[in-house]
Amino acid sequence: MAGDSDNNFTARLVAAARRRPEHPALVWDGGALTWRELEGRAAAVAQDLERRGVRSGDVVALLLPNSWAFAAAVWGGLALGATVAPLNPLLSEEERGHILGHLGPKAVLDSVPAEAASARPAAIVAPTAPAIVLYTSGSTGKPKGVVLSHAALAVANESWAGPVMALSESDRVLAALPLQHSFGLNGALLAPLLAGATVVLQERFARVAPAALLQAITSHRVTVFPGVATMFSRLLESPGLDEADLSTLRIAVSGAAPCPWPLAREFRRRTGVRIVRGFGMTELFRPISYLTDEPGEVPDSIGRAVPGVAVRVVDDEGRTLGADQPGELLIMSPAAMTAYLRAPEETAAVLVDGWFKTGDLATISADGFVTIVGRKRELILRGGYSVVPGEVETALLAHPAVAEAAVVGVAHPELGEDVAAFVTLRPGAQAEAEELIAFCRARLAAYKYPRRIAIVAEMPKSETGKILKAQLRG
Repeated sequence: MAGDSDNNFTARLVAAARRRPEHPALVWDGGALTWRELEGRAAAVAQDLERRGVRSGDVVALLLPNSWAFAAAVWGGLALGATVAPLNPLLSEEERGHILGHLGPKAVLDSVPAEAASARPAAIVAPTAPAIVLYTSGSTGKPKGVVLSHAALAVANESWAGPVMALSESDRVLAALPLQHSFGLNGALLAPLLAGATVVLQERFARVAPAALLQAITSHRVTVFPGVATMFSRLLESPGLDEADLSTLRIAVSGAAPCPWPLAREFRRRTGVRIVRGFGMTELFRPISYLTDEPGEVPDSIGRAVPGVAVRVVDDEGRTLGADQPGELLIMSPAAMTAYLRAPEETAAVLVDGWFKTGDLATISADGFVTIVGRKRELILRGGYSVVPGEVETALLAHPAVAEAAVVGVAHPELGEDVAAFVTLRPGAQAEAEELIAFCRARLAAYKYPRRIAIVAEMPKSETGKILKAQLRG
């Protein structure tokens, strides 16, 4: 392995495998693979793909669940120089057909060889094509294919493994997130493997009870728990939480959807475990985050730009704004996507002179802490005033009975739009809509507070925990 093949991300995984070949790389209830065994199974995937006619530069789609097979398929496909596209195996036939038609893969893997290759591959192929294509959730439209290079993959996972999570070979990282999504793929699988840690594979959280997750943390001696806000919230509601042995858990890490400060604070109070909060997108990995070695917290903030990343906020004319002034958040990161697949106009709309236009409204404090206040396209224009949904949601979440809040604009014959909110309540809590409206009215300007609040049993969410506001609007 020499020369340009070192630019293949899997060269870093091979280096980790050779350091401790007999150490467990993957473990799960009833099974485990050492680094040597995982590398061998990845080699078997590469050989199988070669037999199918796959060559460097071709695209391989993966339809595999959270399993050793998924890890081996990603490794094997990348080693061959192919572009790997992990797809959610729970997609409907129509959704799958749409994505595969757009992607045009050379091969689709829904299973992999069960045995390791008889011999190690002689070399890792120098990449001539992107490493990964990840499809966005499609919560605001049709899913887009996000194209990511080997270099972006390396930078992102070195940041995850280094300053963000401070991983070491002694760590055991829980992989209960869907590995087909950016947060699960990188935060729960590739970054831990890059660091030589052990990945504890778990069936995705949506399909298991919180008690099973607590048992996995205990029995496998998990030290790092990447999760989304919904997961942490459900664990807090679990009657078994107070009796669970979480003594090995040193940090939890939130991603995908924002983790509200009250939830992070309550989780730490109940468990003693800090949730390292941050911000990321499929297009950008995790450019803003608190760091494990920095214990300080600013309650409403998502952290600061990680090393190597630049951030700024701009007004509608693109002028950079000063400290604490709200504007669109722009990010420059070496881990940013190359493009949207076969979508040059959409790419040009978000990538401008190296800056990625997030579409999020944010403020940046004088010392660099970023606070998201809403989505630019979600601004509510009420009677000539602009209302940022995030500000109203923050007010609602301050009420002791409210667990989740989502604020949207609804049509109004005179005002253009009015402010409406949807909330879920904490277990055992009670509150009426009128009470919550009065609560907000006392804390917000007259044009901001919601005139309508619906109390719902649960919010519609994507698989990674993002509230699907389009479904709330009906």
